[in-house]
Amino acid sequence: MSGNTFGKLFTVTTFGESHGPAIGAVIDGVRPGMPLSKEDIQIELNRRRPGQSSLTTQRKEADEVEILSGMLDGKTTGTPIGLLIRNTDANPKDYEDLKNILRPGHADYAYLRKYGIRDWRGGGRASGRETALRVAAGAVAKKMLDEYGITVTAYTKQIDDIVAKNIDFAAIESNPVRCPDPEAAMLMAERIKIAKEEGDSIGGVIEVVVKNCPAGLGDPVFDKLDARLASGVMSIGAIKGVEIGDGFQSAIMKGSEFNDISTLKDGTLKSRTNHSGGISGGISNGNDVVLRAVIRPTCSIAKPQEAVTIDGKPTTMEIKGRHDPCICPRAVVVVEAMVALVMIDCLLIQKSISKTQ
Repeated sequence: MSGNTFGKLFTVTTFGESHGPAIGAVIDGVRPGMPLSKEDIQIELNRRRPGQSSLTTQRKEADEVEILSGMLDGKTTGTPIGLLIRNTDANPKDYEDLKNILRPGHADYAYLRKYGIRDWRGGGRASGRETALRVAAGAVAKKMLDEYGITVTAYTKQIDDIVAKNIDFAAIESNPVRCPDPEAAMLMAERIKIAKEEGDSIGGVIEVVVKNCPAGLGDPVFDKLDARLASGVMSIGAIKGVEIGDGFQSAIMKGSEFNDISTLKDGTLKSRTNHSGGISGGISNGNDVVLRAVIRPTCSIAKPQEAVTIDGKPTTMEIKGRHDPCICPRAVVVVEAMVALVMIDCLLIQKSISKTQ
């Protein structure tokens, strides 16, 4: 078990390193005959790619995807889809001074202990560069979900202590932080600029809403929908916490406040509230699935920091190179993709056991 493959019926295997020649993915489980183009995938990759604004890393990667297999005449063949993205602006020289230093907040020591060797060129597999492949696979997953009218929408809910109050999906792509509240977006952008000027970084919260999710997705006991969503989203390197629905807020609620009361509407049971985030007993209940993910401050910062060498000697270091002062604006697309991958996998599993979906 290497941990490089995600999913059960809709599977994604990724490969490649941040400063290697290329990164790639193999997607399996896509139905034959589905219209799919390079542009369908590229649109999503363009949302994630570096260098979009002054608020993100200035590494210049076009993230142009190549489809190597699984396609014929603009349609999927049902065989594995091979994707490749070449690294055109890799600069491992930025990291040569850090070859023998364990960077604070990074996975350097953990990788060294696990494998006895680590890729010092930007973190290798631990780098956020790998997430481009999740986004590419997520684009295919979203294409399949569209056939069932299921949409997955993520956005920046919070950066530092600034929280979006008004949620307008139409505003998400209109600002560089991908916040659905334009007023909060301006404050968030300013806060990121300050952190960047100080050579530091900040974190935030990303919220995801899955609309038109049918009831019945998710499997007891260990493959509950919320468990699989948490697993998928937590597999993103920058994520340090996940909550479903009211999540941690439910700790200070009474049962009479938290319980969602159902009512019959147009022949379907719907609840008046959605404190559970659209999941009951680990199975979708027909309401919107709502998830929030906590993004940690970026590990790589320009400020001088205390560190140790690989043989344990104390030292000081400054990280050069090109890094995001806040990961949220680009991570929105990654979290959205991971949720889409979970949802399509659970949908295919349900279709395999039920004729009602």
